[in-house]
Amino acid sequence: MLLCAQYILPITSEPFQDGAVLVRDGVIRDIGKVDMLKLRYPEEEVADFGLAALMPGLVDLHTHLENSVMRGIVHDVPYTTWILSVAEKSSKMDVSDWYDSAILGGLDALSSGITCVADITVTGAACTATQKLGLRSVIYREVGAMDKRRVDYAMRMAENDIMHWREEVDSSRITIGVAPAAIYTCHPSVFGRVAEFANRENMPVAMHLAGSREENQFVRYGSSPFSVHGMDVKRGYVEIPPWLPTGTSPVRYALNWGAFETSNVLAIHCVHVDEEDVKKLKEYDVAVGVCPRCNAQLGMGVAPVNEFLRAGLRLGLGTDSPAATDSTDMLTEMRLGMLVQRAVDVNEFLDSSTMLEMATMGGARALRLDDKIGSLDVGKRADVIAVDLSSSHQTPTTDPVSAVVNTCTATDVLMTMVDGKLLYEKSRWHVDVEVAKNIARVIEIRGKLRL
Repeated sequence: MLLCAQYILPITSEPFQDGAVLVRDGVIRDIGKVDMLKLRYPEEEVADFGLAALMPGLVDLHTHLENSVMRGIVHDVPYTTWILSVAEKSSKMDVSDWYDSAILGGLDALSSGITCVADITVTGAACTATQKLGLRSVIYREVGAMDKRRVDYAMRMAENDIMHWREEVDSSRITIGVAPAAIYTCHPSVFGRVAEFANRENMPVAMHLAGSREENQFVRYGSSPFSVHGMDVKRGYVEIPPWLPTGTSPVRYALNWGAFETSNVLAIHCVHVDEEDVKKLKEYDVAVGVCPRCNAQLGMGVAPVNEFLRAGLRLGLGTDSPAATDSTDMLTEMRLGMLVQRAVDVNEFLDSSTMLEMATMGGARALRLDDKIGSLDVGKRADVIAVDLSSSHQTPTTDPVSAVVNTCTATDVLMTMVDGKLLYEKSRWHVDVEVAKNIARVIEIRGKLRL
């Protein structure tokens, strides 16, 4: 198939006009001017998207697809209230609910131009959903136990799940990893155990890290809604005392317990970090996924993106839980992330091309998938999207990259392709899922959650 559009945004090279991308057998076989490619491949089927941009699929470095059904359920509350409320709502959901919710999240991702998601889950619903929908994904099985006596059991359960998930997915498209749970739900030995397991099984690791003020204060001072004040008192997540304040940052706490002793670690958020933390992240080649909308929505703070870029970290964007942001929209994520950085760091002006690179090639590097995805290069997998640039607020288009980042949202996505398979066209689905049935189930689940 020959994909044609007014603009081509390869990411690894300069954008150009009147271009085309040849896709065969799930791979990008050629790229160039449309007239030349039509002459070269006269028998090829042509799909022309007109005044639009063809670009690599967006890479969502952090999400929880299974929480999609909770969109709009917990609104206008700060982080601690939100996370406890989501936990309470989650107790009302069963196995089929999680699956249908993850399917909804996957459909949202595809319709917003996301072709690869990195998802942290306990239930495994995201694993089944991305396999069913044809999405590319890295699925991390979360594991945590605050009581040291429960760590062995928690690890065994996680390892069993991981081995089972590996058997049920297409390994060329879906990678299974492991994720220690949030620091305030983990005995510190979990971090080292996860790293050992990841090294043994050659799998990636992801972890929420330094995301909120509450977590930062909990680790440093033992003073936050997560702290414990007595043997019989349970507050937040912590079941047992004694949590002893460490006097150090969450990043160095995790480092001291061996969290980075493996070759493929992704740290999510990294909002509350200092200069030494950034140096350590770079020293251990830890990738970072920032989630600007979620951080702003829940009052978590602003990640120092410019510092990460200066340090040369592998860096990308995540949409985080739909229960927080109410949508899975990487295009809006780019724009909001860029504007927030410009507002808080007036010394360095973050531009559109940097944000687009973070949302594509940056995310691919962070997942160590940049040899397969993240750009429109010959030989890479055909994860391609088309974004409409024909609206009145976008024309005349003089800079397509700026137009995509500054003016587009998920509703402007015309087409999403993964591995050369057309999965979404404007208002049309090409997936092995009954979309109407899924929506009906979602409405039913949301009714239960509102009780």
